[in-house]
Amino acid sequence: MTGRSDKTSQDNVPLGVATIVGTVLALSLGDALIKSLGGGGGMGLWQLFAVRSALAVPVLLIAALVVFGARRLVPRSMAWIMIRSALLACMWIAYYVSLPLLPLAVAAAAYYTLPLFIVAFAAVFGGEAVGRMQWVGVVLGFLGILLVLRPGGEAFQWAALLPIFSAVLYAAAMILTRTKCLHEHPATLALGLNATFIVLGIAGLLVGSLFHVDASGFLTTSWTAMSSVEWRNVAILAALILVASVGTAVAYQAAPASTVGTFDFAYVGFALIWGALFFDERPDTFALIGIALIVLAGLLAVRRPKTPMN
Repeated sequence: MTGRSDKTSQDNVPLGVATIVGTVLALSLGDALIKSLGGGGGMGLWQLFAVRSALAVPVLLIAALVVFGARRLVPRSMAWIMIRSALLACMWIAYYVSLPLLPLAVAAAAYYTLPLFIVAFAAVFGGEAVGRMQWVGVVLGFLGILLVLRPGGEAFQWAALLPIFSAVLYAAAMILTRTKCLHEHPATLALGLNATFIVLGIAGLLVGSLFHVDASGFLTTSWTAMSSVEWRNVAILAALILVASVGTAVAYQAAPASTVGTFDFAYVGFALIWGALFFDERPDTFALIGIALIVLAGLLAVRRPKTPMN
């Protein structure tokens, strides 16, 4: 298959792996901040989406225009960018809603069933050659997640289904990044995602205002006055979403989704660290063994198949 061979020859696995690790570091820190704020610091999810991305978009747009120029940012397929952005936005909605309901490490572990879906989707829809060692890495990573989740524990309440659903959406979006948005500029993908957040945030606030939707907690559709501290926190979140939205696009364009997706497991380790620092959540022996398995899974994932699969 000539198309796949050309794509493989242009892969930059070290760049993809390094970028995704840095990206999940930013994502996990942002998610810990959102959880520490008790679900947005009193504001609802829709307000958080709108304000955070409204702060991020001008910075991203100006930086992209100065560095790359307007011509580089012209989208090749607006439809696929919109579909990808919608999948990611829905993914974050489901995951953020779960954060106030679950311990951070539990939510992260449930969410990081995603490499199972990424490897499967990459093989079925992306035409990628997935080797035995990569499958072994995914299985070991999944076992590590089970050690963190502990079947029968609190992670298996209904709320744990939300991050698992998020994992499916994220996997689908990353396969689209690799197959349909491969030649889109990462800044263009990041702009599309943040524009979607703004539209969703404003829509949620308008729906609540016009139809008096009775929603509470993180799903509230009411606008909340923001203090200077809250503006500072949202500005930090905006910076982190900039890193995450650009980094995700770069990573999944640079290397095969099945490899990059397994290194996404690093989020679980970071989540356990933030859980210990911010929420006094101390991993026990089983959780530490689970983290070790997840790290081993990532190392196995970079072992590409020796012969292409036709």
